[in-house]
Amino acid sequence: MLYYSLDLLVGFGCPFVIYALYRAGKLEKLIWSLFWAGAAIGLIWEIPIFVLSAETSEWATIHWVRPLPLHYSIFLVSHTLWDGALFLVGVWLAQRFCDESWWTRFSGRALIIMLVWGQLSELLVEISSTSNDGWAFVRDHAWNPTLFECNHQPITLFPQLVWLAAPVLYYGVLRALARRRG
Repeated sequence: MLYYSLDLLVGFGCPFVIYALYRAGKLEKLIWSLFWAGAAIGLIWEIPIFVLSAETSEWATIHWVRPLPLHYSIFLVSHTLWDGALFLVGVWLAQRFCDESWWTRFSGRALIIMLVWGQLSELLVEISSTSNDGWAFVRDHAWNPTLFECNHQPITLFPQLVWLAAPVLYYGVLRALARRRG
């Protein structure tokens, strides 16, 4: 229960913290927009994953090791907010290690940073869930082979592929929004 509570607290807390930082002048409006762009991109995989969960479908992609305390749609929203925040961590890392031009001109370094962060963060999210008896991907789908196990639950390929493609899309959106900023 603690895991699910923290999952919701962080997910739903992210927009409030980011908005407060924006209102306090610590973040520019572009970052606020990028948070929501990341959350919207997260819907691309969160909706199918949750709609095809063991709670809603016989063609489950994930199952709940410990039953959800609230309706799955609440967790769907929370996870999309998490996605927005995870993308912003990638932005922060790129800002730390790239020159200012990465915002508007293609930077292979920035993209690699976001790709590496995407892979690491996805593994951390999946391992944290399986370690705490949260959710886990269903094993033995031909399209989602098991890479290894954690807490007797599979850590699978499909989410790694998602987080290989998602930063590329996000970086394109980021550059478009940054160019519009001027």
